[in-house]
Amino acid sequence: MTDPLLYEINTRCWLRELSEEKGRKLTLADIPESEFENWQRFAFTHIWLMGVWTTGPHARAQALASPELRRVFDQVLPGWAEDDVDGSPYAIADYHVSPALGGDEGLLVFRQKLNKRGLKLILDFVPNHVGIDHPWLAERPELFVQSTTNRPGTFQSDARSEIRNPKSTGPWIAYGKDPYWPGWTDTAQLDYRLPATREQMIGLLLSIGDRCDGVRCDMAMLVLNDVFTNTWKDFPGPPPPKEEFWANSISAVKKSYPDFLFLAEAYWGLESRLQSLGFDYTYDKTLYDRLVGRDAVGILQHLLGLPPQALAAGAHFLENHDEPRIASLLSAVEHPAAALLILTLPGMRFLHEGQLLGEKVRVPVQLIRRPPTPRPALAAPYEQLLTILAGTSVGRGKPTLLRPRPAWSDNPTAQNIILIQWQSKAQEFDLAVINLAAHQSQCYAPLNVSGSGEHDWTMEDLLGTEQYRRPGTELQRKGLYLDLVPHAAQLFQFRSSSPVGVKL
Repeated sequence: MTDPLLYEINTRCWLRELSEEKGRKLTLADIPESEFENWQRFAFTHIWLMGVWTTGPHARAQALASPELRRVFDQVLPGWAEDDVDGSPYAIADYHVSPALGGDEGLLVFRQKLNKRGLKLILDFVPNHVGIDHPWLAERPELFVQSTTNRPGTFQSDARSEIRNPKSTGPWIAYGKDPYWPGWTDTAQLDYRLPATREQMIGLLLSIGDRCDGVRCDMAMLVLNDVFTNTWKDFPGPPPPKEEFWANSISAVKKSYPDFLFLAEAYWGLESRLQSLGFDYTYDKTLYDRLVGRDAVGILQHLLGLPPQALAAGAHFLENHDEPRIASLLSAVEHPAAALLILTLPGMRFLHEGQLLGEKVRVPVQLIRRPPTPRPALAAPYEQLLTILAGTSVGRGKPTLLRPRPAWSDNPTAQNIILIQWQSKAQEFDLAVINLAAHQSQCYAPLNVSGSGEHDWTMEDLLGTEQYRRPGTELQRKGLYLDLVPHAAQLFQFRSSSPVGVKL
């Protein structure tokens, strides 16, 4: 089974830019063939269209009224106009594709074209809350966390047209939130203590399952029973059901759509719990934090400390729409090693639109227009890396995370080196070699290849020019000696050559 290679796209900005490039209004039904061809060339397996669902006028008004957001808009897009702003894609008013993007019909055409090329479609699912424009506020207010009195973090609404109207007589509904921050004032908090809310959200998930091949679940840990109970302990409500929402909902969806993929945005060390409840992949935020913190030793400890199944269930990334652009955090010298790491680890490999071009400005999700950016030099290394990886066993063979051995007794630099071996053929394998340190490092790589001592081996760096021949008996006895320059990023392909005993 191929490990997924996911590509996240800011759909609203992307479609606007494609329309400007083509000189006509494009929808999801009109995507040029060149886009699909590029995704195939880079061997992406899943395309995440971030932000396709409908948002509403009240969520947009909240974005325009926010002084903090307006300051960010000024920095990111000087001279921006109100037409450049929409509601947050995570304040969803309706789980149907926005008419501006082509509606559900346009999405269907896009998905058919994608699937025809062997690629799959990922969409957003926001379990914790809905946008303040959602019809359930008028039709099903009992589904939400409520208060009988006005209190901080709540609003009153009888209908969408009356949100925040002082004359409203309906219940006080809580804004969506997590335990550590004030409420998001463009959202309304669903109450997962209620069986009716869970039933409604499972039905919603099933309806989404008919339109895509998987979902990225926003802040998935917020609806775990203990997290939810702690977050809303000061609001009245019954104890939650004993069963976890995710166990029931994922089971229900996979019963109808067995190959449906669940990706969790997950933090706070709760990744393994979410995996145990059925998630195929969870964010590996620990790896991200240690990469941007330049904690080479901590990275090796983290990766080697994970059980193989947990490592293989990680979604490894350098950026996404919530994080700063990685090119603004890591230098051009550091970046290739970090990119090779996340693209050769077992699990989901996760890239973000603009990352391949080295963009340095993170665009708020409320903006539907981005500043124009030139094509910088970083595009070439990513293009080289992705096209080369497509011809290797990385993501398709058997992965092994190797534990580097010290090159000599008083040399600690092996702890800066990550070694990832992939094999899909008996006498051929690939080895990703990454030195995360800003200084030279050495180690022995204990290769895990059955019968490696029976053959001698040629090794070629697919990302460089180095080529070597090594005796199999030496590799089996000592391992592969590596002396790496700072921030080395090498991908060696090994092929068995002459049998042992034949002179090289």
